[in-house]
Amino acid sequence: MNKIPSFTIDHEKLLRGVYVSRQDTVGGEVVTTFDLRMKEPNREPALGQGAIHTIEHLAATFLRNHPVWADRVVYFGPMGCLTGCYLLLRGDLTSADILPLLRETFRFIAEYEGEVPGAAARDCGNYLLHDLPMARWEAAKYLHEVLEQATEANLQYPA
Repeated sequence: MNKIPSFTIDHEKLLRGVYVSRQDTVGGEVVTTFDLRMKEPNREPALGQGAIHTIEHLAATFLRNHPVWADRVVYFGPMGCLTGCYLLLRGDLTSADILPLLRETFRFIAEYEGEVPGAAARDCGNYLLHDLPMARWEAAKYLHEVLEQATEANLQYPA
């Protein structure tokens, strides 16, 4: 079996950042998949399950209600390795194109107070697995250390 492209990225060199993971044409339209890498793989502890679950709920809610981007959002969700998330957007986009949106999204999470949207038994398959304080902490760390200081090294996969 052939390796899929995401398994050909050298994770030993991969930094925290925002990367175009792939672009696919679906129904004549480009869908861009972004790798929102919040942790350096195999060098930092992974995101806690409760934190990443809460980040997913908050980011998905924020993005799907965004006044400019809502109709372009295809998917937002965690990576299985718990080192970040995937964001799929309609359009031929670059990492630089979405930095303002990501700054807005992660600022929203970092400052969020109140009940986590969809964190009820009726709405979620694991509604008890949430950690808002850690989600806020992880979002603030990613916002301040990566999104607000992004460089080419954080926006292009390593060679």
